Amino acid sequence: QVQLVESGGGLVQAGGSLRLSCAASGRTFSRYAVAWFRQAPGKEREFVTGITRSGGYTYYATSVKGRFTISRDNAKNTVYLQMSSLKPEDTALYYCAARGGTYYYTAPENYDYTAPENYDYWGQGTQVTVSS
Repeated sequence: QVQLVESGGGLVQAGGSLRLSCAASGRTFSRYAVAWFRQAPGKEREFVTGITRSGGYTYYATSVKGRFTISRDNAKNTVYLQMSSLKPEDTALYYCAARGGTYYYTAPENYDYTAPENYDYWGQGTQVTVSS
């Protein structure tokens, strides 16, 4: 099992930047694909970005491509989300989520990585608010 704790959220002006962190417990973090989701008030939780177990492949929602960058440091059991050129519509509670298992089970071509139900572990979320 793994426990996830997000941090780094806050209030920022439009055009600004923030870096979120997702720290994981456990010694097998490198066996988990990790994704970031977000949920704004009154809206469904939506996929933002994901990264494979080794960090060798990343994937993004169209709305954040070119502005957000996901990365991971397995030695530190941490996944990062660098957010730049932030917009008011990026305001949401940001969650990290993990999917563990075999290489085949966690490979993004083998499941719908945009679907929240395909992740086994979730953090409590960190709030990002972008003012105009």
